[in-house]
Amino acid sequence: MLKKNNRGRLIVISSPSGAGKTTITKKLVSKKKNIELSVSITTRKPRPNEVANKDYTFVNKETFQKLIKKKSFLEYAKVFGNYYGTLKKNIHKKIKQNKKIILDIDWQGARQIKKHLPKSTTTIFILPPSLKELKKRLTKRESSKDFIKLRMSKAKKEITHWKEYDYVVVNDNLNKCVNEIKKILHSIDKQPKYLGF
Repeated sequence: MLKKNNRGRLIVISSPSGAGKTTITKKLVSKKKNIELSVSITTRKPRPNEVANKDYTFVNKETFQKLIKKKSFLEYAKVFGNYYGTLKKNIHKKIKQNKKIILDIDWQGARQIKKHLPKSTTTIFILPPSLKELKKRLTKRESSKDFIKLRMSKAKKEITHWKEYDYVVVNDNLNKCVNEIKKILHSIDKQPKYLGF
């Protein structure tokens, strides 16, 4: 159990694919302000520009299933056929060090964490300016029309969960969006809360 004056926080940031979540979370990381990005475990294959144990910890499905059975995850979800999860021990360790931990996860994970640690978790949902703009961004990243169609279908479903979040920020301008989230982090930093595992 951790002390009431502990300054550690869990900051959950979610968005539909293409709304800029990954870029935003990386810009928020700051050693000076004790803000770190949680590294999720996933069963999907690494992309060409990804670094193991920095972007994700890559494991096979058998290893992931064993971790589920051991109840090692604070949260986990299956997305596009692959599993993603956050280990309890990693979060617990960083919270004890008074870190603010950013979790780049979807609404399923956000819901699980909020359920387990409601007083110590702040959730932020990032919306695109419009679905038209979201499709435009996805088209720049992906060439497959079927894949874009699948992403857009999933995005529409994800967006319906925005009301479950503490804060909602529209990413119509990257720097403006990052600054708005920084203001949110600054405000919650003044509110020490109890965190228990």
